[in-house]
Amino acid sequence: MSDCRVRLATPADAGAIARIYNQGIEDRVATLETELRTPEERREWMASRSPRHPVIVAEVAEPGATVVGWGSLNVFNAREAYRFVADFSIYIERGWRGRGVGQALLERLVALAREHGFHKMVLSAFPTNAGGLALYTKLGFRTVGIYKDQGQLDGQWVDTIVMEKLL
Repeated sequence: MSDCRVRLATPADAGAIARIYNQGIEDRVATLETELRTPEERREWMASRSPRHPVIVAEVAEPGATVVGWGSLNVFNAREAYRFVADFSIYIERGWRGRGVGQALLERLVALAREHGFHKMVLSAFPTNAGGLALYTKLGFRTVGIYKDQGQLDGQWVDTIVMEKLL
């Protein structure tokens, strides 16, 4: 995909981040989260993060710059022994899924993880998220296991696949 620019998110991006995250929550394809987010909540979330756990956005020129995806490096576990392991999130605007935005974001998150001294990146994904799983595999993540009945969405138990990449 051409004309996609990935940059650090700013507080002005909170509305777009909330909108895109809410699509992911509503579509039930990428998160066990069920509570919709507001721009203010996303601004507070961004402000509470350490520099080692950045939020990034992908924007395209449509006219003007439009945010079509976001990603973040997240604390995997607050215990000191896990300080070199990063969890991550990626969410893409519905109309832009499958068009290379996720790859651009994930490539940048991998680079940022290395820059911030992480040794490993981990994720948990739904087995039904074929596009996400293909992307993670393409960029060198490997499956390490499946959590059976990890959470409930709409009254149904959902499994998650756990993947990792050593940096």
